Amino acid sequence: MPRPLVVGNGKLLINFDDRLHMRDLFYPYVGELNHVGGHFCKLGIWVQGRFSWLDEEGWVRKLGYRNESLVTDVTARYEQLGLTLCIADGVHQRDPIYLKQVRVRNHFAETREVRLFFHHDFSLNETEVGDTAVYDPLLHTVYHYKRSVYIMMNGRTAEDGMFQYSVGIKRFNYAEGTWRDAEDGLLEGNTIAQGSVDSTVSFRLVLEPLEEQTLYYWMCVGDTYPAVKELNQYVLDSGADRLLARVDVYWRRWVNKEERSFADLPPEVVRLYKQSLLIIQTQIDQHGAILAANDSDILQYNRDHYSYMWPRDGALVACAMARAGYSGTVAPFFRFCRDALTDDGYLLHKYNPDGSVGSSWHPYVRDGEHQLPIQEDETALVLHALWEMYRCGKQIEFCQRLYPSLVRPAARFLLSHLHPEWQLPLPSYDLWEERRGIFTFTSAAVYAGLKAAARFAQLFGDDHRFQRYDEGAERVRSAMLQHLYDPDLGRFLRGVYVRPDGKLEKDETVESSLFGLFALGVLPADDPRVVSTMEAVKHRLRVDTPVGGIARYQGDPYFRKAHDTARVPGNPWIICTLWVADWEIEKARSLEELGEARERLAWVVRHAMESGVLSEQLDPYTGEPVSVAPLTWSHATFVATVLRYVDKATEIRQREER
Repeated sequence: MPRPLVVGNGKLLINFDDRLHMRDLFYPYVGELNHVGGHFCKLGIWVQGRFSWLDEEGWVRKLGYRNESLVTDVTARYEQLGLTLCIADGVHQRDPIYLKQVRVRNHFAETREVRLFFHHDFSLNETEVGDTAVYDPLLHTVYHYKRSVYIMMNGRTAEDGMFQYSVGIKRFNYAEGTWRDAEDGLLEGNTIAQGSVDSTVSFRLVLEPLEEQTLYYWMCVGDTYPAVKELNQYVLDSGADRLLARVDVYWRRWVNKEERSFADLPPEVVRLYKQSLLIIQTQIDQHGAILAANDSDILQYNRDHYSYMWPRDGALVACAMARAGYSGTVAPFFRFCRDALTDDGYLLHKYNPDGSVGSSWHPYVRDGEHQLPIQEDETALVLHALWEMYRCGKQIEFCQRLYPSLVRPAARFLLSHLHPEWQLPLPSYDLWEERRGIFTFTSAAVYAGLKAAARFAQLFGDDHRFQRYDEGAERVRSAMLQHLYDPDLGRFLRGVYVRPDGKLEKDETVESSLFGLFALGVLPADDPRVVSTMEAVKHRLRVDTPVGGIARYQGDPYFRKAHDTARVPGNPWIICTLWVADWEIEKARSLEELGEARERLAWVVRHAMESGVLSEQLDPYTGEPVSVAPLTWSHATFVATVLRYVDKATEIRQREER
């Protein structure tokens, strides 16, 4: 399921699996539409009468990225064939152009002819119906098209362009596809096909003994034939080698634009911090949607996916990116939320990248009664994140424009959605989207959202609203201390449920999201009530296997890999493990007390994929990725925790020096 290699630019996103198949190609939005849809676009090689696809046994593959770059660094070696391929993939930083460099190394002491085959299994606009694949004799390219999507393929060796090509029918009327045609080393040269189609193109190299040669291959994506023709000419005129080198330079400059000290963190943590920034950027659409994940293999489990903008995920990612110095990258997210806000001032469950409402399982009617199908924390966290962006970047003009259209309507809703007796938020769905009630995390988010609105009101001289928002936040905080802290347990509850008789029923489940008590400013991290709560999280949600980590909550059933809930309360989650680290950092008073948090950051590094991609969960016994990867939230939480660690280490050092 995981996608260990992702490359993109906010318009075009391409994902590869661990066998070097291209599995996803999203355009014109990140996360929408997927023109590969989990099928397999393959790379194959023919040498001296023998053919092999790179997904076959015998290939030893090493997957990674160039240091501080969104250009991949991949090697594939086949001893019996006597060949090594060194592959670099990148998407142009501005235009929807995918570039691929393949260096082919001959390990034998003889001259050999080598042919490389690129297979394209597209389903344009997410369906195989009505596609056309065609050879263009004027450009000597192959392209696929349907309606407003065109994908053109081309490439060059040092001496020539495309060697052979073929287009044909796939998965229909017993036709397997042109990939089968490639396996004798020759392509038949069919020039056009329509319906369910695929294509394969090849390039020819003659390698002297122990020689290495390079070829470049590219895809140009656009909404018309003239658009992709122009992009193809741009690559030819500029040189694919120079364009890929410029992509590499751009991302190195981008990820290092902020000068930052990393205290005593080891190089591998710093490397993953920078790589996380880059991977997060690939998951952000140019129009503002911050996508949760774009791994289409999740479709096997639910016939739905993670290619949505959850306002909760997006807000927390935006917080991390703003703190890291990338306010400009996430600013469009807040315009997206402004446009998505309902007339009543709340955000719905999730959204498609184009701004339309996404699929949902939250009903409007429950037990015969009407309800809002929302997670209220999603609306509140957007206000909190906007204030964090202002605090970090002081973009006062941008925030002023959003004050009447986003901040005030959302704050008005948060105030109107409080229970008149308890002054807690009215029931809504929890941040995990599983249960409906009044939750500590949701209440903390509402507190933080109202505090953010109050600060904006104060910033803009709106004293009347400042007082109303601030008093509302304090009422929520007081209500949390009264109704959500249980003195008998000595810790906060996950939440409460309103029973039919109007009484509150306690939910005593220990849950990692209780970190929101200090992270969202309700109480300081060293408050005894927070300490007792987080100690319960730290010890009761610890996964007692060699893999370790922290589970979401006691008895978590999502993708459950174990039934021994005493030792394994749930699969370890990257974000939940880092939330505990956040608390350890926040309460630390010496560099020695930062040791546990530093080890948790190292734990994340150890459990990243070979390429540095972070998943949502891990198998508690093997440490293998579970669910989707990369998960944007995981990478953003790692970024946020590193920054929290560095700030605290700096604060402690400065205090000690005084």
